[in-house]
Amino acid sequence: MHFADVLPLRSGASIRAYDLSYETYGQLNADKSNAVLICHALNASHHVAGVYLDESGQIQKKSEGWWDTMIGPGKPVDTNRFFVIGVNNLGSCFGSTGPMQTNPDTNEVYGADFPVVTVQDWVDAQARLLDALGIQTLAAVMGGSLGGMQALSWTLQYPGRVRHAVVVASAPNLTAENIAFNEVARRAIVTDPDFHGGHFYKHGVLPKRGLRIARMIGHITYLSDDVMNEKFGRQLRDAAGIKFSTQDVEFQIESYLRYQGDKFAEYFDANTYLLITRALDYFDPAGEFGGDLSRALAQASAKFLLVSFTTDWRFSPARSREIVKALLDNQIDVSYAEIDAPHGHDAFLLDDARYMGVVRSYFESKVSA
Repeated sequence: MHFADVLPLRSGASIRAYDLSYETYGQLNADKSNAVLICHALNASHHVAGVYLDESGQIQKKSEGWWDTMIGPGKPVDTNRFFVIGVNNLGSCFGSTGPMQTNPDTNEVYGADFPVVTVQDWVDAQARLLDALGIQTLAAVMGGSLGGMQALSWTLQYPGRVRHAVVVASAPNLTAENIAFNEVARRAIVTDPDFHGGHFYKHGVLPKRGLRIARMIGHITYLSDDVMNEKFGRQLRDAAGIKFSTQDVEFQIESYLRYQGDKFAEYFDANTYLLITRALDYFDPAGEFGGDLSRALAQASAKFLLVSFTTDWRFSPARSREIVKALLDNQIDVSYAEIDAPHGHDAFLLDDARYMGVVRSYFESKVSA
């Protein structure tokens, strides 16, 4: 969907003549009361469920939506009941206007000149999309990780437009350690000789080395120690034994991380990575209230479901409990589930029966269509 009007941003900059890519699943009911907005995390997109078909009608390889375990007919977020909307955020590289597109004011590719965006800016853009679709009130807004931050922000920016918020594996802000991880990843990108100050498009190159390292750093933080030990342990890549090399790949975990980094560098935009990690850093609704999260959440009127995972050390259960406490301080209806799962932060993407059961139960018993 194209938007001609100017969108003011929290930085004081603005953007105009931008596009938002989105997908919908299910049917919008007559009074438009059954809409569920899904907010995506760092490297995801608007393609949250289902698969794409090629011209012959065959399923395209690896085209499954990133939350297909959660959303669809008969699934926890049942598209037989709900009209689900997935939106690709501004600044992303999967269809919505971002650094790879042309700036209408200069007729040149944005590159590093794309304005810095925040979680609040994304929510404002999503609200405009809903306006264009004629949807005034959401049955629910839902997201995991950075998507959960957007869901939380929806309840503060547009409290009258959200009946329920489902916040999974998220936090009210990033800890210093999390900001540090993001900064190391950004430095890997900006110090890549092919980065060219963010204008690498003009030079016909991509900063793949920096992107590979950024992805490797991020991927380590998404997994738990238990999962890495169970999957890889100290297995060597070469059955012949140790090579006694400081540069060759020796262990299976090294090979896995390099594979993940190589794959990521082929499809993700470096400037988008910088923008999205910075949006993560900036998010802090309590910041305007002297760090008092209870005061910040006093303006929310939605009902909440929060879910966390015991081995998620990047967005630990303690961070979800901070939100739960702040909501209870305001006597806001909140349900909370802490799932004992071994998968680390990535657990929010996986088909854990207890996790899926919690979400299914909440939507069946509390979220009216």
